[in-house]
Amino acid sequence: MPPRAKYTREEIVGTGLDIVRERDISAVTAREIGRRLGSSSSPIFTVFENMRQVIAAVEDRAREIYSGYVREGLRQDLAFRGVGQAYISFAMNEPKLFQLLFMKKQPDDMGLSKILPEIDENYTAIVDSITGQYPVTAEDAVALYRHLWIYSHGIATLCATSMCRFTGQEIGSMLTEVFKALLTQRLAGKNK
Repeated sequence: MPPRAKYTREEIVGTGLDIVRERDISAVTAREIGRRLGSSSSPIFTVFENMRQVIAAVEDRAREIYSGYVREGLRQDLAFRGVGQAYISFAMNEPKLFQLLFMKKQPDDMGLSKILPEIDENYTAIVDSITGQYPVTAEDAVALYRHLWIYSHGIATLCATSMCRFTGQEIGSMLTEVFKALLTQRLAGKNK
C-alpha cells in the first residue's frame, strides 16, 4: 500500500504558486516546496510522480487564475475591451504569473496566426465577444483580436516588468482609441 499523502495536491500547487509569485518558476523545486510546507521534499512525491507534473499543475493553476480575469472582462458591457483591460490587470496584479504564461519563449514556428489559440484557452470566447457586439465577420474579428492583443500585450508587458503604470481609465481610453480606429478601417474597407 502506498504511503498516505501528508499534503494535498492543492497545498503543494498553492505553495508552488506562491513561490512563482515571489520569485519565478525556476525557484519551484521539491526542496523549496518541502521547506515551505515544513517538511522534506518526499511528501511531494506521494502526490506527484515528478517535478514536471508539479510545474505543469502550477502553470495550470496560473491559467485558471488568468481565465477568471478573462471571464470578468467578458461580463463587461464592452466585452472585448473588458478582456483587454482584464489581460492588463492580470499583468499588473500578477506580474510573475503573467510572465510565466505570456512572456516565455515559444517554438520557432509559432507565428501570429498560431500564437493566440496556443497560449490562450479563452481564444474562441474572445473572438465570439467581437462578432457578438460588432458588425464584423469571424475573419475580421480574428484580425482585430490579433492587432489588439499585440497592443494590449505591449501595455501588459510594460506593467508586468514595472516599466510603466497606467490607471484603469488610461488603459480603457487607449484600448478604445485603437479598437475604434481598427474597426473603422475594417468596415471602410468593406464599403469600398
